[in-house]
Amino acid sequence: MTEKVLRYGMLGIGSMGRHHVRNIRALDGVELVAIADPYGDKFGVAGGLEVLPNVDALIDAGIDAAVVAVPTAQHFETVMKLAQAGVHTLVEKPLAFSIEQGEAMVAAFEERSLVGAVGYVERCNPALIEMRKRVESGQLGKVYQVSTRRQSPFPARISDVGVVKDLATHDVDIQMWIAGGSFTSISAQTARQAGREHEDLVTASGVLAGGILSNMLVNWLTPFKERVTAVLGEKGMLVAETVMGDLTYYANGTEELGWEQIRNFRGVSEGEIVRYALKKREPLAVEHEHFRDAIVGVSNDHVSMREALTTMKVIQGILDSAATGEVVTF
Repeated sequence: MTEKVLRYGMLGIGSMGRHHVRNIRALDGVELVAIADPYGDKFGVAGGLEVLPNVDALIDAGIDAAVVAVPTAQHFETVMKLAQAGVHTLVEKPLAFSIEQGEAMVAAFEERSLVGAVGYVERCNPALIEMRKRVESGQLGKVYQVSTRRQSPFPARISDVGVVKDLATHDVDIQMWIAGGSFTSISAQTARQAGREHEDLVTASGVLAGGILSNMLVNWLTPFKERVTAVLGEKGMLVAETVMGDLTYYANGTEELGWEQIRNFRGVSEGEIVRYALKKREPLAVEHEHFRDAIVGVSNDHVSMREALTTMKVIQGILDSAATGEVVTF
């Protein structure tokens, strides 16, 4: 892939970091040379590498790029050190704990012409990649609405943020990416139903650029896992189920309805249903390819820190709207 093998460091080898380690080791053109985690290697993924204590030791190992999978509250200090050391960085979402931190991180990487990427792995889901291509090609005609449902039981690994920053951030990013524009307004309600410090349920609605309506339903209270993204347009609807990576197209009917009263009442009728056969690869593997390719300058498909900062501002708008009962505009 490249003449130079990129030296990678991994910070945080917990429930998410261990999967990063596996994918880095399988990636062409890179070598995992250092791992750091102050809590040790509870999943046994270090192999022959010493588990270093912190990011400073990781930098001292002489790395070109780093992947960061530590709690959100630690992102700022960690990532800023990597920027100052000239290390390209992929950090797990969300970008930072606050917008002010995020702005400083974006500036630090852009000023040094470093690749700063954020781990919005859903963008690498085969169903969503294909959905975006089809929306951009005009298959749906004018897009009317984007809606997402992201529901599941509470994951024990989460303790520092609520469902808005942890899960709804995926939906905000996906909706803007699919629709090709940012939010112009958002309104939301949240609740804490299970006695935790942070919210575990949110419903949000908004408007994206071009007047596209948005709806998000996200929680940690559902006794099954659901990940659905639907895009409604003038010619039909595309529905992505991202747990299995499936994409289905529901076309508007083209046959005339002979019964005038029903035709006037129903408007759109049911047409053909097509479930696409997709090449399915692990999204995290695709995410690592995008990060590597951005470093060597062959593509720009990674989620940039600036994009993630825009998502953070919408997420803060959701929390602000829920707290005040007011619509937040951008």
